[in-house]
Amino acid sequence: MMTDPIADMLTRIRNAGMARQRRVDMPVSKLKTEIARLLKDNAYIHDYKLLDDGKHGVLRLYLKYYQEKPIIRELKRVSKPGLRRYVGVEEIPRVRNGLGMAVISTSRGVMTDREARAAKIGGELLAIVY
Repeated sequence: MMTDPIADMLTRIRNAGMARQRRVDMPVSKLKTEIARLLKDNAYIHDYKLLDDGKHGVLRLYLKYYQEKPIIRELKRVSKPGLRRYVGVEEIPRVRNGLGMAVISTSRGVMTDREARAAKIGGELLAIVY
């Protein structure tokens, strides 16, 4: 039984990047799809697709590389099921001085740190990407 599907998603992406794979598959959920959308919008992955496997569905991410190195250098899960981490708008971290991105789950949906600051809204700090 998996207790943290978001950590599983980030680990799959990290492992696929280290193995130089072009794509990675994982079970689908709405939250994972939103995280994939943010990764695509911020140019960390090429694309993502929702595939039907006859059961629950599969989320497929197409990874991006530059000079044979993965674009995503680090994926870190911040808020965990055992210890949730909530931040106010003033406490939202600036990842790598603006070069990275923080994924935040807010009352208005999942958004990046920049979007959350612009909307002046805090939430649960899910992950950090750079």
